[in-house]
Amino acid sequence: MSIQIRRVQADEWAAVRTFRLHALRDPAASVAFLESYDEAAARPDELWQQRAAGASVGDGALQLIATAGDEWVGTLTVLVQQPGSTDHHGRTVDERRATVVGVFVRPENRGAGLIDDLLDEAAAWTAGLGIAVLTLDVHEDNPRAQAAYRRAGFAPTGEGFVGPIGPEIIMARALSPAR
Repeated sequence: MSIQIRRVQADEWAAVRTFRLHALRDPAASVAFLESYDEAAARPDELWQQRAAGASVGDGALQLIATAGDEWVGTLTVLVQQPGSTDHHGRTVDERRATVVGVFVRPENRGAGLIDDLLDEAAAWTAGLGIAVLTLDVHEDNPRAQAAYRRAGFAPTGEGFVGPIGPEIIMARALSPAR
């Protein structure tokens, strides 16, 4: 079955919640996500509704989902952060930037390039906003994710920090301007 990648729709908030909870059950979740299954499961429906609505339109956030038929098989979110704001790690943002978060591909769909396709779509959207670099943070103890990001054109910036789940590496991918 072919995989389709598209932007999430606001009315898919319950599926966003369900897929996030599935991701938080992954064995690598402790070095991939900033929240636990229990924390996410306890969040009110209004939060999931706001997340889906905010990522479905506009240029502040984008959530992409990959589907095989009606089944969700992958996702990622891009957050566009403005100077002076605080990012998801509590760091002050110095210049407008786009950061990939919430990356997850079902284990049975890994290894076939789906993450590359999701990241390419995210990069194209980001470049369309006039942002020249797409960034992400990846845990030092998550070599599988690091390898996938390198394959998709990301490289370590040489910067890192210790976040709530431990030491993180900052990676970036230079983007071509939108035509």
